Amino acid sequence: MDLAHRAGVLSAASLMVGGPASADAVARARRMPRLRVGLHLVLVEGRPVSPPSTVPDLVTRDGLFRTDMAALGADIFFKSRVRRQVAAEIEAQFDAYRRTGLPLDHVNAHKHYHLHPTIAALILKIGRRHGLFASRAPIEPRDVLALIDGTQGGQAYVTEPWARLLRARYRRGGVMMADHVFGMAWSGAMTSERLAALIRRLPKGLGEIYMHPATDGDFDGAAPGYRYAEELAALVAPETALALRESGAVLGSFSDFRGGGRVATAVSALKPAKEWL
Repeated sequence: MDLAHRAGVLSAASLMVGGPASADAVARARRMPRLRVGLHLVLVEGRPVSPPSTVPDLVTRDGLFRTDMAALGADIFFKSRVRRQVAAEIEAQFDAYRRTGLPLDHVNAHKHYHLHPTIAALILKIGRRHGLFASRAPIEPRDVLALIDGTQGGQAYVTEPWARLLRARYRRGGVMMADHVFGMAWSGAMTSERLAALIRRLPKGLGEIYMHPATDGDFDGAAPGYRYAEELAALVAPETALALRESGAVLGSFSDFRGGGRVATAVSALKPAKEWL
């Protein structure tokens, strides 16, 4: 995180407050006041902030969040007791973030689980009390990807309708949302070449590019096949800085662009790595 921000184009990061490396990440963020930080809500594939006994329908026997997103999503939608547990955990994560003392730049969710309409509503309701003003709707322009290397972004055909509903709903609620987001189709594979090409082809409006940089993939929670070190290298590569200068895009975070504009924002969800750069 340090290297990607100080020597590269990383302008914002998203914090998993329940991650084992969260205290270290917060300490590092405090030493970088120009780095904007937001909350990366985790409701699947992680550890709850609440005591597991208070959210029994959200966790397995080992006290970790469930990984069966579809079944859990159905439980959240149909069972009131599960919705109450989700609300309690969301509140607990917002409270944990508040205790860090870091200004809240944005809120998004692990695995984009906030596309679930019930979760989206709870984040909006609870987040307002905690200063929520910006979030992410994963709407990735497939035509831009195709121009670069022919990528079609097939999963977007499933998620994009829900993402558009989320963006419209949050904007009506006064929450700032990027016009386009990059990072889904090339998740874990945002190489220097791809990042520079994206920056040169950013559509007009407010844009977000999110990545997952780390020194290597040897840490708890690492996604198989993710090229973490290559994504870190892309953030500090000279060709990335050159593309940013030549494109006319302005680097920043949601806090910097409340008035709109064309922006390249590189956001990294903080993983529970052993060591942060």
